[in-house]
Formats: sequence, structure tokens, C-alpha cells
Amino acid sequence: MSTTLETQYAFHGAVEVHDQLDALETMLDPGTAECLRTLGIPAGARCWEVGAGGGSIARHLRALAGPGGHVVATDLDTSRIVAPGAEILQHDVRCDPAPPGGPFDVIHARWVLMHLPERRDVLSRLADALAPGGWLVIEESAVTSDGLPVLTSSVPADAELFGRFSGAVVGILADAGADPQWGAHGLHSAMAESSLEDVRTVHRTDSWTGGGPGSRLHSIHTRQLREPLGARGFTDGDLARVRHIASDPAFSALGYPLVSTCGRRAQRTAQR
Repeated sequence: MSTTLETQYAFHGAVEVHDQLDALETMLDPGTAECLRTLGIPAGARCWEVGAGGGSIARHLRALAGPGGHVVATDLDTSRIVAPGAEILQHDVRCDPAPPGGPFDVIHARWVLMHLPERRDVLSRLADALAPGGWLVIEESAVTSDGLPVLTSSVPADAELFGRFSGAVVGILADAGADPQWGAHGLHSAMAESSLEDVRTVHRTDSWTGGGPGSRLHSIHTRQLREPLGARGFTDGDLARVRHIASDPAFSALGYPLVSTCGRRAQRTAQR
């Protein structure tokens, strides 16, 4: 297993990452569960959860696959994965071979490939790890440096500050090698070009109200990204105000979208 490559993933900090994973699971798991439900995953399925994070979707796959199924949950850092019954492996999806247990009936990755400059090559290798008829499910966001649209704000200056802040976060991601727009402008075509069939995309965007789990993510980002935000002109006072905005029930904005794209590997053709 290779450990020589270093990720440029922008979000770091032990406490902040734990809080971030919890907020992301709370916000995104319902949409992911609905996406997986539509696939009709059979009992006994072999599943691979890529970038398992805290393990919530690995646990969900384990329930769908049932007692006869097998779930492999992988990540660069496995210390936060909680997934009883799953096989947990440290793994670098950029360069390590597919883990044992395949070929897989379902492979799922959420908000992982957008952070990797090698995303298209990684997607192709994931498609190759599918069993005939197996599903690849890639979920990403799709945002621009214009920032997230504000829906309600009792203070006009807060709306302006939040717009600059959320746009700066997207810019920091792009500087670290991520493609924040890949979910809308590349993922679907990349899936189709990987010889997958029945490719389809669902785009979900919810409003995030101050004090909710989504807005808590903004507060977390003020701490995780304090230095690069400072380099973009945000003072500690600005970031403290963003945290206030994120806790204000009178404030709401559209959140980061969840773009779910799935495609199926072709069944083997019958031999003549």
C-alpha cells in the first residue's frame, strides 16, 4: 500500500474534521440513502465505500446488503470509521489497487473525487472494479466562486460578508487542486466515457438555516481555513461575524448541492 503521495485536501484539524464529518453526514445522508434505494441493491451484495469518513454510508450499505453481503470501507485515515460488520482498510484510491472483496456490486464515493486532480483516472479504475451489472455511485458538489445565494438576512452587510466568505472557501478548494464545479460540468460525461450504462444524475440543493447542521459547517470552515482566509483578506473579526451569522435562525442561504451520478457496468454478453 502506497503512503508516499500527500493529499492537498484543504480541510484539516482533528477536532474540526470530526465536527465536519458529523455535519456532512447529518446533511447529506438522506439524499445518499435515497439515491442508493433507487438502485435496488440486492441482499448479499459486495459493496465498496470509498473515502468512508465516519462510516455512516458504510453502515447503510451493510444494512442493505444484509447478513450475506460484504462491505469494504476505505480511507486514508480509518481512525474515524465506525462500521460494525464492514471490513475497514487504509487505502489511497489514487494509487492503490482495488481492495480485496471484489468485483463489487456497488461502489460509492461522496465528495471525494472532486478533491483529486487525478479524478478521471480514479473514476475509470473504480468502474473497472465493478462486477457485471454493478453500480458506480459518485456524489459531488457543484459550486462557483460567486458564493452561496443568501435567502434571508436581517442585516444587509451580513449577506455581503457571507457571500464573500462562501466564495472564498470555494476558491481555496480550487487552489488545493479540487474542482468544485465537477459535479455539474464533468462528472456525468466522465461516467458515460467510462463505458457505464444507464448513467443518470440527480441534483439536490437544500436551504441551510442559521443554527442548523449546514450552517454549522460554515462555522467549522472559519476555523479550519483561518490562515488561507486570512491571506484573502478576512480578519478574525470577519470570521467571528461569519460564526454569528451561521448561528442566527433569521439567516438562511442555499447550501452546497449534492450531485448524485450513477452508472452501471454492462452485463456480460452471452457466448455463442
